[in-house]
Amino acid sequence: MPHSLRAATPDDIPRLTELLLLDAAERHAVDGVLWRLADDAAAQIEKALIFAMTAEQQPFHQFWQVAEEGGGIVGVIHSMLLPVPPIYAGRYGPPGLILPDSFVTTNASASVVGALVELAEAGLRKAGAQILLSSFVVGAAWQSAFRDRGYDPLTLYLARSDLKDRDTPSGVRLAVEADVAGIVARSADHRRHLFAIDPFWEIHPNADARFSAWMSRSLTLEDRDMMVIGSADDLSGYVIAQPASRLHFPPAHDISGIGVIDDYYHVELADPNALPYGCVGATALLRGAEAAFSDRGKNTAFVVCPAGWASKIEVLNAAGYRTAMVWSIKR
Repeated sequence: MPHSLRAATPDDIPRLTELLLLDAAERHAVDGVLWRLADDAAAQIEKALIFAMTAEQQPFHQFWQVAEEGGGIVGVIHSMLLPVPPIYAGRYGPPGLILPDSFVTTNASASVVGALVELAEAGLRKAGAQILLSSFVVGAAWQSAFRDRGYDPLTLYLARSDLKDRDTPSGVRLAVEADVAGIVARSADHRRHLFAIDPFWEIHPNADARFSAWMSRSLTLEDRDMMVIGSADDLSGYVIAQPASRLHFPPAHDISGIGVIDDYYHVELADPNALPYGCVGATALLRGAEAAFSDRGKNTAFVVCPAGWASKIEVLNAAGYRTAMVWSIKR
């Protein structure tokens, strides 16, 4: 059956809400804790769609596109221009990201997924994206479409649930202002390793100053915990346990019980390809972040990790984390 492709309009919102509820249910079936459905999931989806298609002031440029067959919508794809974090150079501008809340019905033609991916790519390229990213959680057809179009894993998102009653390991403590310089130094190490793994993470010339300012501000934010190991003049590692955001979780999901770990580094992880024996410090930092989440009533940790950082992945796997989402890159 031939299909047609076009940009979504506000008139499509009722049908898109139906499809995105089915999409969310697929993720929930894989992991009902991480991808917990909000009690008002349909209302949250509708609200997000209305804002995306009608609000004049948007935090980022996003796109909703659909496929039609037999007179109705059978597929939807969601994409955006991803803002570049200020510590990275971003010489190629904002990457284009295909988001996980994309869905095709079971009765759609087999070619619809690939056609939607191609459509999203064209829209992102037209908007100026020179680098394309895709996100994948479930759906063999989506995984195959991304692989066939030249996407390779860039970032893994690993998760572990059931974090109740965790204790902070000895030696792990909350950061204070005197620790900021040490955190910045360890972050600089972290950034150098990231760039060595993939030039996508090219470092901004003013990264240290920008990160230092952000760390000082982060100490004043009450929604996160910054934890370190070592004395202020000789920190060996740091971790920031912060709340989840909508960048990684579509609006149908309840993210109140999820904490995210992005900034996480210990000198034991200095070799991305091999671990020293034990990795006591790196694991202690991870457990400290888990305890911080537990104290805040969050039962799931979601950790960002480059796909090429084998030693960090090994630490996370040993601590019970498993890959829940993959971001891949097409240059």
